[in-house]
Amino acid sequence: MPTLTRTINAMRSRTLKTTAVSAAIALLMPLVASAHQGWIEPSKTVLAVGQWVTFDAGVSTLPFIKDHAPMRLDNLTITAPDGSVVQPENASTGKTRSVFDLQLSQAGTYKIAVINGNTMASWDEQGQTKRWPPRGTPFTAEAFAKEVPAKAKDLKVSQMIGRLETYVTAGKPSDGALKPSGKGLELVPVTAFNDLYAGESATFQLLLDGKPAKGIDVEVIADRTQYRDSVDALELKSDDKGQVSIAWPNPGVYLLTASVTDNKADKPAKERRSSYAGVFEVLAP
Repeated sequence: MPTLTRTINAMRSRTLKTTAVSAAIALLMPLVASAHQGWIEPSKTVLAVGQWVTFDAGVSTLPFIKDHAPMRLDNLTITAPDGSVVQPENASTGKTRSVFDLQLSQAGTYKIAVINGNTMASWDEQGQTKRWPPRGTPFTAEAFAKEVPAKAKDLKVSQMIGRLETYVTAGKPSDGALKPSGKGLELVPVTAFNDLYAGESATFQLLLDGKPAKGIDVEVIADRTQYRDSVDALELKSDDKGQVSIAWPNPGVYLLTASVTDNKADKPAKERRSSYAGVFEVLAP
């Protein structure tokens, strides 16, 4: 009986410790990671011409953990090193992730991106919050004028531009696929995206509508958060040139996120939120 009592007490102790650690992780979660975040994770980012790479794509509270929802691939665009658009192969969507394959038939860097943009309206109607357009429905000025009351109470109209990107390279890195569009928040390399090593620093530049985005908060989270007691996010800020330098602490896959809100929205929106998320593989030196 004493042995059984000690066993039960030990189990209770471990349960309390696990609960305390879980609570601590929740308290330490940074603001950007508190909402569900999309990610695209390549199986490998530095390959040879002709090789295949497989991608997992999902949405979760913490990056790369397949426990919430799959990433929809409707807006997936793959840009080859020569700037042409290529199609994914063997695409499939499951319960917690989507997958697709890509053969690297050209030498250089490929950009794999999901770009989402929409305008949303919300207002108060007899104490209830109404939103338009419905999920999956694109915004049009004509439908907005028809569906949203012109004198709606507490009417807020916001425009959103979101980019989720990752990059893979066959052979030597190139920048033909990485030319910015000049719209929203984007990232361009100073250090090549697929030339990243633990123990070294890399520099990237944030652009907002094609111009250096200074003073932007940037968050970087490494993979395998489920095996750490805290998220251990790197909190950074872009300088006057829009540049941010990252000292990679360890090899692995990292999610970089940044966002900015301004008043440069297309009418009828009054506010615009631009966001960028990029997935990078950091190699052992």
